[in-house]
Amino acid sequence: MTTYRITILRFNPEQDQEPHPETYSVEGQEGWTVLDALHQIKWFQDGTLTFRRSCRHGICGSCAMTIAGLNALACETQLQTLPAEFAVEPLRGLKVIKDLAVDLEPIYQALYAIKPYLITDQPPPTDAERLQSLEDRKKLDGLYECILCACCTSSCPSFWADKNFLGPHALLKADRFVQDSRDQGADERLAAIDHRHGLWRCHTIFNCAEACPKTLNPTSAISHLKRTIIKAKF
Repeated sequence: MTTYRITILRFNPEQDQEPHPETYSVEGQEGWTVLDALHQIKWFQDGTLTFRRSCRHGICGSCAMTIAGLNALACETQLQTLPAEFAVEPLRGLKVIKDLAVDLEPIYQALYAIKPYLITDQPPPTDAERLQSLEDRKKLDGLYECILCACCTSSCPSFWADKNFLGPHALLKADRFVQDSRDQGADERLAAIDHRHGLWRCHTIFNCAEACPKTLNPTSAISHLKRTIIKAKF
């Protein structure tokens, strides 16, 4: 069993002027994740520690945070892959509500802006789903699996510098619908991202692709959207 010293960046807006680090010692057991360690701290050492978590299986995205300098899901990060001393901080570039919980409203507002739903003027079939070929369905692989954890956007320097930037999470979702053979809203969706705070704010840094816990590549999706818009104009 390894003893881990975990330094957590704490902040309570009702008490603190600035964030401050607090260090806790945890006896890590085999198979434990960072989320298990945080539970150990909250349940047995400091009940005031605040963080989000839900599914504990890498599906909901709730427990995204910065672990040892990198954005990750606490429920998927094994303690044994980390040094005996490491830091846990809230996601960067987002307002801290308390401790490791950040305000995700900018993430959701950017998502709303790209109209993340099927747009079609055809009535839904009465006896079946809206079908598509297997080939068309495979085009969506690597686009639909996003769990909205915000690891990508909060790792993006363009978002840090421009809080109006839609962010890689929203642009990935835009490409998911642009490439959907059942969707008829590509023109209005592309228009919604064709501006200085949208598609063109991406500078191809690839932080988003490195941060994604689902190994998606928002930069690739953004490049596809850029090519689509340029081809349409010329």
